[in-house]
Amino acid sequence: MELFDDQEFQVYTVSEITRDIKTTLETCLPTLWIEGEISNFVHHRSGHLYFSLKDADAQIACVVWRTRASALRFIPADGMKILALGNIRVYEKRGTYQLDCLRLVSAGVGELQLAFERLKDRLYREGLFDPQHKKPLPVFPQQIGIVTSATGAAIRDIVQVLRRRFPGIGIVLRPTLVQGEGAAADLVAAIGEFNQFGGVDVIIVGRGGGSLEDLWSFNEEIVARAIYDSKLPIVSAVGHEIDFTISDFVADLRAPTPSAAAELVVPDRREWLERLSSLRRRLLRQVEHSHLIAVQKIERIRDSYAFRQPQERLRQLEQHIDDLYDQIFRSMQRRLVGARQCLQAHRQRLQDIHPRTILQRGYCLVWHQGRQEFALSARALQPGDDVHLSFSDADTAARIGATGLPSHLSTIFPPNSGESDEKTDL
Repeated sequence: MELFDDQEFQVYTVSEITRDIKTTLETCLPTLWIEGEISNFVHHRSGHLYFSLKDADAQIACVVWRTRASALRFIPADGMKILALGNIRVYEKRGTYQLDCLRLVSAGVGELQLAFERLKDRLYREGLFDPQHKKPLPVFPQQIGIVTSATGAAIRDIVQVLRRRFPGIGIVLRPTLVQGEGAAADLVAAIGEFNQFGGVDVIIVGRGGGSLEDLWSFNEEIVARAIYDSKLPIVSAVGHEIDFTISDFVADLRAPTPSAAAELVVPDRREWLERLSSLRRRLLRQVEHSHLIAVQKIERIRDSYAFRQPQERLRQLEQHIDDLYDQIFRSMQRRLVGARQCLQAHRQRLQDIHPRTILQRGYCLVWHQGRQEFALSARALQPGDDVHLSFSDADTAARIGATGLPSHLSTIFPPNSGESDEKTDL
């Protein structure tokens, strides 16, 4: 093809030039570390991780395939500064290059340390470190369970301290791996066996000191949850005093060293013997003091006037009783007189209002035989009505006359002179 002054140029298709670029970049650039800040992070539903690494002047696309993403000890996030180990690859469909990441490490913080902090934060939010879930240690355990290596220095230190502080204490060792592959699962199994078969009152889980990698089995989530789910109280004794693991935060008690754990789970026999001796001495002093007080009290009673002159004291009491009897008798007499007077007054009042008393004053009751009721006025009587008259001394029957008065009473109640006959009717 001739173009521009008969010069010949090779023409590439997009696929051809992209393939050449891909070959050049991928073969010429070695596996390398790139440091930068994560941005545009996407955790795809396929499991792959996509993000960009950037600095102040540029950025590069990155990808972590699903098979490698599952092995990461932390989840990347926007704004995180990391070191990425990988190879430059060209994505032909888009004509872009990207870093195919083999490993991610937090810049400035080790990978294991970052995983430790993230797991610690997550378990804290779940409440696994909450003090209200901590189980108290028994004051006088009879059997101590130990989960550690059978050949390490930790078991020797623990046994030595236990024997020194409380000789005769029962010790049950469940040997386990304490680092490396399979150690976390072995620790979980040991804790489960002690909870299943019992026989111990408290468990010590731990090992001697080491690097973060050496202690990592005690930072595994499965170990933390096994400690949290344990029905038996657990003391975590991992590493040296400056070493902290996830197990320390979940356990019911954290001991700075295995030797310190042994001191925490059993009392010092000599200290308790001294304490018991001190209590015995205090008890004896208290008994002696109480006995002395009781003797003094008895002597005071014995020397008192009542014991020196018992007959005189009895006479005084008898006289006091007589005085009280007289007071009660006089009080009852006054009450009785008052009650009789009140009764007499009520009796007189009842007599005054008794119907017979009223009739004795010259009155009578008129009972209408027909209507079977008392006649309360003269208007209630008609000539010819049969009535029954009740006087104070006797009763009699009568009939109302034409004048309105009973015929046999007409002489007793003559009509008033000058008044008409109608006014004499009852």
